[in-house]
Amino acid sequence: MNKTKLMALLLGGSLVFSYSPFEQAWLPLAVLTLLLLLLRNSSPKQAFAHGFWFGLGWFGAGLSWIYVSIDQFGGLHPLASIAILLVLYAYLSLFPAVALWLWKWSEHKFGPSAIWLLPVIWLLTESLRGWLLTGFPWLELGYSQTDASLGQYAAWVGVSGVSVIVWLIAISLYRGWQQRCLLPTALATALLLVSFALPQWSQLERTGETKRVLLVQGNISQSIKWNPDQHWRSLTTYLELSKPFYSSHDIIVWPESAVTMPEPYTDDILANIHQDLVAADTSLITGIIDYSNREYFNSLITLGMDAPYQPMEAYYHGHSNRYAKHQLLPIGEFVPFENLLRPLAPLFDLPMSSFSRGDYVQPDLRAKGQHLTAAICYEIAFPNQVRANLKPNSDFLITVSNDTWFGASHGPAQHMQIARMRSIELGRPLLRATNNGITAVVNEYGQELARAPQFVAATLSAQVPLVQGTTPFYRNGLLNAWIIALMIAICGIFGMVKRRQNQ
Repeated sequence: MNKTKLMALLLGGSLVFSYSPFEQAWLPLAVLTLLLLLLRNSSPKQAFAHGFWFGLGWFGAGLSWIYVSIDQFGGLHPLASIAILLVLYAYLSLFPAVALWLWKWSEHKFGPSAIWLLPVIWLLTESLRGWLLTGFPWLELGYSQTDASLGQYAAWVGVSGVSVIVWLIAISLYRGWQQRCLLPTALATALLLVSFALPQWSQLERTGETKRVLLVQGNISQSIKWNPDQHWRSLTTYLELSKPFYSSHDIIVWPESAVTMPEPYTDDILANIHQDLVAADTSLITGIIDYSNREYFNSLITLGMDAPYQPMEAYYHGHSNRYAKHQLLPIGEFVPFENLLRPLAPLFDLPMSSFSRGDYVQPDLRAKGQHLTAAICYEIAFPNQVRANLKPNSDFLITVSNDTWFGASHGPAQHMQIARMRSIELGRPLLRATNNGITAVVNEYGQELARAPQFVAATLSAQVPLVQGTTPFYRNGLLNAWIIALMIAICGIFGMVKRRQNQ
């Protein structure tokens, strides 16, 4: 490895500090500008190689937390675990490598103005990363700006659009240095300044009404979670944590698969809980495994009051007030080529790794008259799916998870940051309940209202505001991001055409 490849690797690796829990939002602007400087004299082939090493650093450091679950639950030799991760990192690194290759190829064909094609090229390759082979959109650059002013662009252009804005600023700084010109630097300054004004143009408005919500964190060890002898004990833990708050809260939320006894084998117990909740005039949303028609579904169900004053629908197995996870986690919830892979190692035969998919778009959950758009664990990272499920009358986003697999690593903090970005994009408060953290309530601007401590059994109570109005991202999706990227690309094309004419 030569020095420039090592520099690309280190630049990519440094991006881990831009995401939670480190949250150095300025870092991507510096890193991308330095990357452009590093590649200023490179060929397309060299740009591909450097982009690949940049990606290895980016994903290797940013996703290093995956090793925790493979090491503890995968049953593989450490060298085999590292080899699997290297394959994943190498695959993900192809996307930035292709993006930088396309930029340099265009530059060698058409001149320096081709650099303005890079934002639309990056948007294209990142869209492919979020879709190909079911998609893995983790660590998009835009997430690094969740707590910064640039993050407010997400309400207009989505997290992918924020990535475009980050690239535009980096390119402007680079071109300002390259041309010794203030005009590109002025563009970077304008993009930064506009971000501070964006909240003033928001069409969101609080109604003045709030709902009291309780999130319950059971802190059940992953090693015993699926032990049949533990089923009743886990349920009892959640009931004991929740019952003292029945009469004082409108909505209670338990995490992903908090009820480990699958439906319908526990429907009689759930029916009793439903009656207790109705008597207390409250509602409960819980994760559970649904077994129906010889298929398993990772699900959320609502018990108790689904309407403001009296229940519209009593609980029974198969009732309509439920959500089945659509975007399944590879290996963890479904195993591709399972007949080949499952016999190889425990990693490919984890408990509950044969789920079926729910529909892409499903009705909101109903709880005490409120409508909640659901996403289970990993699928909160798919903004287009969450947006497709949000309705004009949706009151809250709700996501449940079990990040116990990843211990005290930075994985759960990144997951929380991703969930918060959905609130900014869609302009709705978010309720997030997890088994051992991070459990939190987030307002419509992505700011945490309350958070429970990690790694303890806890309850979190919060008054959550109701919001009306919609964001441009909800109305238009990624269209605005594509328009901005394409407009910048067109400006680059004009520059390339002008250069050709002058030759």
